[in-house]
Amino acid sequence: MDIAAWLRSLGLEEYASAFRDNDIDAQLLLHLKAEDLKELGVASIGHRRKLIDAIADLRDEDARSSNVSVDRPLPAPTAASPEAGAERRQLTVMFCDLVGSTALASRLDVEDLREIIGAYQQCVSDTIKRFGGFVAKYMGDGVLVYFGYPQAHEDDAERAVRAGLALIDIVNELELSDPLQVRIGIATGIVVVGDIVGFGEARERGVIGETPNIAARLQGLAEPDTVVIGERTHHLLGHLFDFRDLGTLEVKGYSEPIRAYQVLRRSILDSRFEALHGERLTPLVGRENEIEALRHCWQRAKGIEGQVILLVGEPGIGKSRITVAVLEEIANEQRTHLCYFCSPHHSGSALYPIIRQLERAAEMSPDDDTSTKLDKLETLLAATSTAAEDCSLVSDLLSLPSSGRFPTFDLSPQQRKSRTLQALVRQLEALAGREPVVMIFEDVHWIDPTSLELLDRTVERIRMLPVLLVVTFRPEFTPPWSGQPHVSMMTLGRLGQRDGVALVEHVLGQQDLPAEAIQGIVERTDGVPLYLEEFKLIREESNGSRQS
Repeated sequence: MDIAAWLRSLGLEEYASAFRDNDIDAQLLLHLKAEDLKELGVASIGHRRKLIDAIADLRDEDARSSNVSVDRPLPAPTAASPEAGAERRQLTVMFCDLVGSTALASRLDVEDLREIIGAYQQCVSDTIKRFGGFVAKYMGDGVLVYFGYPQAHEDDAERAVRAGLALIDIVNELELSDPLQVRIGIATGIVVVGDIVGFGEARERGVIGETPNIAARLQGLAEPDTVVIGERTHHLLGHLFDFRDLGTLEVKGYSEPIRAYQVLRRSILDSRFEALHGERLTPLVGRENEIEALRHCWQRAKGIEGQVILLVGEPGIGKSRITVAVLEEIANEQRTHLCYFCSPHHSGSALYPIIRQLERAAEMSPDDDTSTKLDKLETLLAATSTAAEDCSLVSDLLSLPSSGRFPTFDLSPQQRKSRTLQALVRQLEALAGREPVVMIFEDVHWIDPTSLELLDRTVERIRMLPVLLVVTFRPEFTPPWSGQPHVSMMTLGRLGQRDGVALVEHVLGQQDLPAEAIQGIVERTDGVPLYLEEFKLIREESNGSRQS
């Protein structure tokens, strides 16, 4: 680590000689306290406070990126003995750069520039942390960020793009003397991560592979206030976002052009399964018993014996695929279907899945003005002859002003919440009074507390309604409704050997694979349908690369 460069990034370069004269290296820096800074000649309380905060950030980054104690110096790596902890993994890398920083530096006083760069870096740090990323390095006005190391998530590519879009908005809102813009590039690929690279104070845990370079090149291609991603990242995101295809672009340092996409906005799709799979549905294999049980429950529900199915299984096991199969099977029957999707990014937003379902049902568009949204809401609620008070509560839930169309009520927050939940249950009762209802509540392990309270009321109420409610979740969620007579638990396990072979043959098609190869694929995908889908995609990408 270059101490002088670090101090310069904080706007405190005047202390560089004091740190150097007192032999402060990267290791000692992590242990400096306020009294140490006084002895180093940092007389300003403000400067000491800034240094203490920055050192605390370094400690946090060091703890996250290394299993080695900060109290013990790192052993020097050798060619014969690679550093323990280095591993091969998929990583999504973001490179964020401040637009026009050179012009700012030439125009502003260094103190003003320090304030702007500091606010920008703090904004980046806070936003990246919120989305589960890791700031690997500040490089002047550029920031290198990892998603997938040291903490890996199943949706790291999505987190990176969400963070990028959020950064654009947040940086634009900074109240500074000069408005700021950023360019962001994001790439995903296989790297070796965790090795100690460099020497002396410049030693750090590095990432070996072309992915960081591609992210930096994509950033260079981006227009101000845009996010540009590579082909692999685009592939992982499916239809979670809307994109503009930038085509294949010539990039310095690469003999072949690379494909790039600009991220425009989050898509209107709320179903993660639909967004990530589209029309590429894996055949349903080995789930005949579960489908038959759901058929039986649907018949009972239509006889006004409301049924609840709790569908539990690990990620990728096929929960959403079964709900799609249920809706396909009853597509020609007279029924209403309601789909609610919990989100890992909105588990703290009250009634988020309900709000999104109402907006979809009313066919609201992000481009609609308030009046148009109210018109659409009125049309939706008129179909169930919703009472004026309930219309007002639903309108308020969607953050739409009543504009004189609905009565207003002076309610405390608790009263408003209680009456809103009652209104939503009455809405379900009205729908069920017209025809049987299928409700799908997806990914309840991410549910917010208020939606869970509504689900409690719904489970109890549908006992005497023609409603089939299917609730999907992962094993870490403990459902509070087990044991009730109209509630059934259905656990999806991994596919057995025979079903695994059948699924491989379905997914890979007629490729004349030898039995040994099929057996190897079954073992590697371990009975999880999603793993097989990913295996197929990797195989297709590999074949495409060889052909090109």
